[in-house]
Amino acid sequence: MKKRQILPFLALLFAPLLSTAQNDSIYERLIHFKKLVENAGFTDEADSLQKTDLITHINTLIEYESSLMTLSQTATAEEMRDTETKEAELISGLQSLKKKAAGVPVILFKDTLFHIYTGTGNLTADERAANITRRINNIYDDFTLKDSLIVLNTERSADIVFHDIILMSVTNEDAAWEFSSKENVAQEYVKIITASIVDEKEKDNITLFLIRVGLVILVITGIYLLIWGINKGHRRMTRFITRNKDKWLKNLAYKDYTFLSAEQELRLVFVLFNLLKWFMILMSLYLVLPLVFSIFPFTRGWANILFKLVWSPFKGIFIGIWDYIPNLFTILVIYLVMKYFIRFVKYIFSEIESEKLKISGFHIDWAQPTYSIIRFLLYAFMFILIFPYLPGSDSEIFRGVSVFLGILFSLGSSTAISNMIAGLVITYMRPFKIGDRIKIGDMTGDVMEKTLLVTRLKTVKNEEITIPNASVLSGNTVNYSVHAREEGLIIHTTVTIGYDVPWKHMHEALIEAAARTAAVLKNPEPFVLQTALDDFYVSYQLNAFTREAQRQAFVYSDLHKHIQDVCNERGIEILSPHYRAQRDGNMTTIPADYLKPDYDAPSFRVENRTQNDAKHDI
Repeated sequence: MKKRQILPFLALLFAPLLSTAQNDSIYERLIHFKKLVENAGFTDEADSLQKTDLITHINTLIEYESSLMTLSQTATAEEMRDTETKEAELISGLQSLKKKAAGVPVILFKDTLFHIYTGTGNLTADERAANITRRINNIYDDFTLKDSLIVLNTERSADIVFHDIILMSVTNEDAAWEFSSKENVAQEYVKIITASIVDEKEKDNITLFLIRVGLVILVITGIYLLIWGINKGHRRMTRFITRNKDKWLKNLAYKDYTFLSAEQELRLVFVLFNLLKWFMILMSLYLVLPLVFSIFPFTRGWANILFKLVWSPFKGIFIGIWDYIPNLFTILVIYLVMKYFIRFVKYIFSEIESEKLKISGFHIDWAQPTYSIIRFLLYAFMFILIFPYLPGSDSEIFRGVSVFLGILFSLGSSTAISNMIAGLVITYMRPFKIGDRIKIGDMTGDVMEKTLLVTRLKTVKNEEITIPNASVLSGNTVNYSVHAREEGLIIHTTVTIGYDVPWKHMHEALIEAAARTAAVLKNPEPFVLQTALDDFYVSYQLNAFTREAQRQAFVYSDLHKHIQDVCNERGIEILSPHYRAQRDGNMTTIPADYLKPDYDAPSFRVENRTQNDAKHDI
């Protein structure tokens, strides 16, 4: 093609580009023009060169336009992303607000159709929901399957209309709560209202009602047969166990002690089987009742309520247990630490008690009482540490009960506390210990038990006397045993002898009587004191040492027998009761067995003057 021919051809080529529809983009026009140039035929070499050059320029323009389009699209994408982010934040905020907001339900009979969140004009959300509910229930009787609800769109709302009645108007605010347009929300409400009315209409069908009654009867029959089967199985299992009890059940014993006999084990098995039977019956009823309630539409809500009534407490218990596990581990750690620390303290005081560990000024009989006090204080401290982790410890009820118990303890335990304080004082005063013969007031006995509250004595008559520690602390305590083990206890008794007996003879007789008594010590030696010179006799007090403080009654009895024997052997009359003697030939008071055959006893007349005044302690 000649050079002069190329210009018309170029004009022919540009004509389609220039005549392209205005809606086409520049990029699309350039692509179209490039295809035309490439498809054009050139015979002349010069024209071919021009074609190549032209295509090069077209490619340059295409690349430039492509870069412009990319920049334009990038900016548009960023703007769109910003817009989408803002929309997502708005929707998220609306969803959060909707969860917190209390919408007013629109109800058909007992079924909730949807919720109203905003008011319109002078009407509140409650008033709008009440009006919509009333209108929907009013059209229920007139509504047929041939009827339909329509939506009329206006500038400000989408109205749901039945015949010539406007049931409700969906505003932009209502649509915002549902994150959609008002038209879409109105169409969704139409579907819900229509489906609910049709469903309620179906519920009124007699045939359907009879079918549901039949299903209820079938379910009740099934649960009856199930319970009958459970009872029958229980009876068979009971008879089977009874027949084989001798094979399966043996006495549960350890050495000579029987924890459970075979009969007790059999009764325990029967109790467990009864519990299992009733558990299965109750679970069957619980699982079947929701099924029965779900058959009739008007009782379907009861099934959910019944399920929640039973499941909610269990769910709360399970959640509470799961949430309490960290506190439980904390309590367990505190308990274990305190337990082993108390064991360590017990080891220390046991070493003190066994005299392996000696502390200056700390007596070994203080070891166990001190350990008991420290253990009590440690357990109290452990309870204080555990208390905040106990379930319900921060509740007002728990605090009220704690205060009430504290008041009761403070008002009703004043005597007990005084006895406890007295017990502590007695423990560290050490006036007596277990096994000592003591005298508290007019009560004498051996110490059998000593606690923080009371002290128990066992008398010589095998009587047990319980004395509050406050009484022990407020009175006098005589301990017969504390010095008897080493120095010996001095027992003493008084006899009254007339002035006609020389005192030296009387001293010898009393010391001889003490020497004959087996429980009296030879060293230190017994001694006699003349305690009184009365009108008709002299009072002689015999004092002797013994280490058997717990056998004082028997020691005194033996000593008195020997005093009588020695005095009778020596011809000494014991003038107690008081005697006034006239020597007129009457018999002496000494038994005849003690008198010598050649003894010429003086005669005297005995006249009783007073009651027995003999002084001796048992």
